[in-house]
Amino acid sequence: MRFENRVDAGLRLADALEGLRGTDVVVLGLPRGGIPVAYQVARCLHAPLDVLVVRKLGVPWQPELAFGAIGEGGVHVLNDDVVAATGVTPQEQAEVEQRERAELVRRVSAYRAGRPPAPLDGRTVVVVDDGLATGATATAACQVVRGQGAARIVLAVPVAPDRIPARLSEVADEVVCLETPSGFGSVGAWYRDFEQTDDAEVGALLARAIRPAPDAGDLPPDPEVEVPADRVRLAARFALPSGAPAVVAFAHGSGSSRHSPRNQYVAAELNRAGLGTLLLDLLTEGEENDRGNVFDTVLLARRLRAAADWLRQETGLPVSYFGASTGAAACLEAAADDDGILAIVSRGGRPDLASTAVLARVRAPTLLVVGSLDTEVLSLNRLAADRLHCEHRLAVVPGATHLFTESGTLAAVSSLARDWFTSHLTRPDSAVRHPSSA
Repeated sequence: MRFENRVDAGLRLADALEGLRGTDVVVLGLPRGGIPVAYQVARCLHAPLDVLVVRKLGVPWQPELAFGAIGEGGVHVLNDDVVAATGVTPQEQAEVEQRERAELVRRVSAYRAGRPPAPLDGRTVVVVDDGLATGATATAACQVVRGQGAARIVLAVPVAPDRIPARLSEVADEVVCLETPSGFGSVGAWYRDFEQTDDAEVGALLARAIRPAPDAGDLPPDPEVEVPADRVRLAARFALPSGAPAVVAFAHGSGSSRHSPRNQYVAAELNRAGLGTLLLDLLTEGEENDRGNVFDTVLLARRLRAAADWLRQETGLPVSYFGASTGAAACLEAAADDDGILAIVSRGGRPDLASTAVLARVRAPTLLVVGSLDTEVLSLNRLAADRLHCEHRLAVVPGATHLFTESGTLAAVSSLARDWFTSHLTRPDSAVRHPSSA
């Protein structure tokens, strides 16, 4: 089974490691690609995350083929089979190692940013990568961890060739691998989205992991508030963690409200990431009885813009939108006339209900999240994505239907939304236009 992306792989890996939740465990990710996977594992296990820097030693004329690896603490591992098969000479090996050792030192400095490594002595350590090809890097990683006093090492990866896990059981106490195909090919072949992870993303994920996230009890009360709009007052639930950099306004779909358990779940995850949330009913109870209002995206967008203005006045913070079903079209319609919106996320949305002209005017980076089994809505989202001129992405959650009721699928939505919002906390535009100043 292929993985949608590294977030999906991390969530599936976390399910397999559920038994470690609540134990004295630390998660170490191998950069760069292993860090997004490890981040999800650490988050789900409620465990600390750190980086473990090792470098693959690639055959000079075939760099993707590793003849060995090096790690922190002077660890050096050779794959004798590859050395014999390729004939790479000792001098060639030394030249590659010198170059990779310099890169290892640079990365340690960049990723740790002066922070000391997480203490491993006597703890269970989960070493995570996005996949293994030869196992040389993972072997070096396990040896580094063992040398730092780990009591137990669990090597966890989404995919590896069928022969690799047994071989690595010599250096790890347990190997967890979700897929072990006999016809392996490459790690990237097992992902639909295998976009390269850069240093900036690694640094951001590590910084986010070490920042204390507020527990539910640490959040301010989630009061019922009323937001003025269109000469009515709209019921909403408002939460603003201390130091929040932005607020996300939720626009619900037909038949849903601020009490939606799915949107409350996503909002709680955003709160834990430090973001404020406003779960807003865009219609009054009386208006909801007219089904025509539910699909009146112009009306809903006008109400949403009023809520964004209210949030800016009340908090002084920038605003993003999260829309579900018909609420997604309202978000896009509202953002088309408000360049101050930082970002938009649609969950099982109907962006196709916004006109082509509206979609072309949206400037806020937009993430469309759809379940793989929600085939009709997925097709509509693809059509809408083609009409967006802004930064955008279509993320498909494997095994999910329209309401994301399947195990782990709503967690995947929450992770995607959180990462999208937190990575778009500023707009690159030199000038920001709000509707009130247009």
